[in-house]
Amino acid sequence: MAKYIFVTGGVVSALGKGIAAASLGQLLKSRGLRVVLQKFDPYLNVDPGTMSPYQHGEVYVLEDGAECDLDLGHYERFTDTALSQINNLTSGVVYETILQRERKGEYLGRTVQVIPHVTDEIKRRIALPAEQDPEIDVILTEIGGTVGDIESLPFLEAIRQFRLEQPPEDTLSMHLTLVPYIKAAGEIKTKPTQHSVRELRSIGIQPDILICRAEMPLADEARAKIALFCNVPKDYVINAPDAQSIYEVPLNFHAQNMDELVCRRLRIEAPQADIAQWERMVEIILNPPDSVKIAIVGKYVELKDAYKSIIESFVHAGIPNRCHVEHVWVDSESLEGRDVGDGCMAAAFKDCHGILVPGGFGDRGIQGKVNAVRWARLKDIPYFGICLGMQVAMIEIGRDLAGLDMANSSEFDPTCPHPVIDLMLEQRKITDMGGTMRLGAYPCLLQEGSLVADCYGTLEISERHRHRYEVNNKYRAHFEKAGVVFSGLSPDGTLVEMIELPGHPFFVGCQFHPELKSRPNRPHPLFNRFVEAALVHQGGVRTVEAQEAR
Repeated sequence: MAKYIFVTGGVVSALGKGIAAASLGQLLKSRGLRVVLQKFDPYLNVDPGTMSPYQHGEVYVLEDGAECDLDLGHYERFTDTALSQINNLTSGVVYETILQRERKGEYLGRTVQVIPHVTDEIKRRIALPAEQDPEIDVILTEIGGTVGDIESLPFLEAIRQFRLEQPPEDTLSMHLTLVPYIKAAGEIKTKPTQHSVRELRSIGIQPDILICRAEMPLADEARAKIALFCNVPKDYVINAPDAQSIYEVPLNFHAQNMDELVCRRLRIEAPQADIAQWERMVEIILNPPDSVKIAIVGKYVELKDAYKSIIESFVHAGIPNRCHVEHVWVDSESLEGRDVGDGCMAAAFKDCHGILVPGGFGDRGIQGKVNAVRWARLKDIPYFGICLGMQVAMIEIGRDLAGLDMANSSEFDPTCPHPVIDLMLEQRKITDMGGTMRLGAYPCLLQEGSLVADCYGTLEISERHRHRYEVNNKYRAHFEKAGVVFSGLSPDGTLVEMIELPGHPFFVGCQFHPELKSRPNRPHPLFNRFVEAALVHQGGVRTVEAQEAR
């Protein structure tokens, strides 16, 4: 029988519930347990697929094409476990499911209410992973938002009911809260945590473990006070100060015996956690011998969470390359109206050893991205284009090398004379925006002898997609004549998935999102080779062996 852990948050949002849940998941997995994490979000959107990155950060895409919360990226990265659509739930999905049943008459004329119908559906989804896979040992469920939000009340009520219906040793409540430091007074304040726990207890949920987020470590006196007023043993008050890297958090939790406390509370017999590899990895992250600068040219640079998986992929790639990847954020709109000879272009990419253009939608800042591609190509700076980043590379090459004046994407200019990027055929009759793109994992065949085949070490790969537009096959011959190698194609050869420019230090574009499959213990091969190329451009070392020899 699976054990259930519920993670809630209080006082303020953005404290790091997702990181805390992922860190505990990693520790439990390191003890040999099969762990699955899921995120329940109280908002009424069916998923974040149509939400602005400014509202919600990046949209994380799973293997089965589910568009979900970015916390699922943390879950997959920390536990190295592939998740699916059942691991993310929103209020929108809950109500949509219930209303569909009501329209079909499945409630036999009864009045449909929050209790029991909404809470019953939430409870069903809590247990669903264990029903589909009886071998799961622990299910970690994170509830979005903060205690006290009206939107999250049905989820908290469902948890209360679920815990009441299960044996006491089969469920555990973990509450993450803020312990602020008041600089003027020179001390931390425990009162917000007390109020948050009181709010949770008023709903009928007594937390078993408290994770106290703070700018600095908590003194024993503060932990004892929190324990006393929140009705939690002192050992179960976990100190969670700010860390240099999110990958330190599992080590911090382990040092306070969190995984042991959880296993003891849930009566789980499991070996001690094997964290030696994780410790070595964190040591490299915190103390890398080298560093390299990568420019990220996008239009959401004010909100770094819009590119969360890309940021983490660079952390992962820095591990085998023994370097810290410093991000230089470049607003693509600031590059509009510039050319290669413009001093502003040189200033924007000063001391940068690589340029990455990530995915995105809409025409804002597109010409700036095209200019960034041209700068990288003509200055022999390693270039990596992801999704839209590959498309703007095709636009730039089309205009400058393939003789296709005014080449563009039909997304940005429907009347352009040379739509080298065009809407996919199966997308042309679609009117709904949500969940209708080409989503999820698709196979790709790589060209033998190509750079990307060498990166992957195989000729068959599978990567996750999220797009509507593709390379227009009518122009393939023009690009091949200009020197472009279509190094990755769909198995039937109809879709261009990867391009590269031979002779350039590193010039690769991919239609998929490789950042979604990068893990700290398994850096994505494209990010790994891109960072290596940037080190070479900087004058650094090429391999780990050379690094260690030095």
